[in-house]
Amino acid sequence: MRRALMCALTAVALLAGCTAGEEKGGGSDPDALHILASSELSDMEPILERVGADLGVPVELSYAGTLDAVDRLAKGKADGRFDAVWLSSNDYLRLRPEAARKIVSETTVMASPVALGVKPATLRDLGWKPEDVTWAQVEKAVADGRLTYGMTDPSRSNSGFSTLISVASALSGAQSALTDADIAEAGPRLKEFFRGQKLTSGSSGWLATAYKRRGNVDALLNYESVLKGIPGLTVIRPRDGVVTADYPLSTLASADATDRDTVRRLGEALRSPEVQREITERTHRRPVVAGVAPAAGLDTTRRRELPFPGSRSVADGLLDSYENELRRPSRTVYVLDTSGSMEGERLDGLKAALTDLTGDFREREEVTLMPFGSDVKSVRTHVVDPADPKSGLDAIKKDTAGLEADGDTAIYTSLEKAYDRLGADEDTFTSIVLMTDGENTAGADAGEFDDFYERLDGTARQIPVFPILFGDSDRSELEHIADLTGGRLFDAQQGSLDGAFEEIRGYQ
Repeated sequence: MRRALMCALTAVALLAGCTAGEEKGGGSDPDALHILASSELSDMEPILERVGADLGVPVELSYAGTLDAVDRLAKGKADGRFDAVWLSSNDYLRLRPEAARKIVSETTVMASPVALGVKPATLRDLGWKPEDVTWAQVEKAVADGRLTYGMTDPSRSNSGFSTLISVASALSGAQSALTDADIAEAGPRLKEFFRGQKLTSGSSGWLATAYKRRGNVDALLNYESVLKGIPGLTVIRPRDGVVTADYPLSTLASADATDRDTVRRLGEALRSPEVQREITERTHRRPVVAGVAPAAGLDTTRRRELPFPGSRSVADGLLDSYENELRRPSRTVYVLDTSGSMEGERLDGLKAALTDLTGDFREREEVTLMPFGSDVKSVRTHVVDPADPKSGLDAIKKDTAGLEADGDTAIYTSLEKAYDRLGADEDTFTSIVLMTDGENTAGADAGEFDDFYERLDGTARQIPVFPILFGDSDRSELEHIADLTGGRLFDAQQGSLDGAFEEIRGYQ
């Protein structure tokens, strides 16, 4: 069961992508302009480097998920560390007065609507005309078993949140900002719609990578700009409306007068016709300055702009409904190194991180703890039953408290047993989380695991492993596991173990 929304959002969405600019002057250029930015804006770095050089001020971005960045603003964690914040949208920020007060000005830089990217073969099979497609047609295609798709996690990624709002608004028939009544009315249709979601992700970048690797979904839901960067997709903006990201560069109240002026000049430079043309050609986002045409291939047909929820309670309620009722349930095996090297502070840190994580488990979620040393020590599975979630969560905490450190480190043998434990299940988001503080010293070796993985059936090979780099673990060894299985490596050496576990939640 999810903890209160904002508690779940305190984890940094892209720990591996953060720069030293997160602490002004802390190892980075103290004279640079420091901006807290949505993770998808990494594609703007070449443009910012050139524009910053023209202004005579280096620009440093530190990346976080949009909703996490809002939480950091609200709690004052950006004060003195950043001069500006650049999110895909300030809509959620405005629902939190304590965050909105941190902003003194904002400049819209570019735009990108939510869209649907569909494989051409699927488009032909469905008989759709891209200009006429509606969200209701998408729902019907899902209900008929003719369409599956991937999208990012709405509680971690603003593209996923904007998609959720677009779908809920369209399917509820809301004529204005969503209300609790609209969400309740649309509940059955939304549940049907999200039966089609077969792929989830904490970031747009990994979603695109997983789509290319797996090829097991017919479409992706994301911002138009992201979909345009994926070859082989026909990009559709549903006719009954979408939510659009407007990427406002926003000055923080805590910035001094000089930095405020620099943010203003940066915003003006980014809105110059020359830079607007470069933005739309390079990133597939739409220009916001009159006289600058969108890049070739961006449909200019007008679409209804769907409003953002008018209150935080409605926005949070929609997210909670998605997490616990609408989406497919999650099924995860946590393969946990409890070898002798974990004795002491490392094991204490693991126990603390897992205990804290229990508050983030969703209703209907299946959680298996598989501690290992020289071999797997035990296999304990618990389900967070909506009728009695506390029992499942308490059982996970009890098993976590009982973890003991001893033995060698049998990474690959333990992973093999995790795959054997999971088997094939297409009705859940299934994954394996591997946490180890060392190198493999017992059991199967890397080559034997590679052979084992190649022998798995097609469905089992769709299960990714998300390794966590911790302690003295070998980066190359864990990167190989992530690359082989289609997962992603999370770094708890540079960040924290609890932060890594939290970040992985967007991928489960």
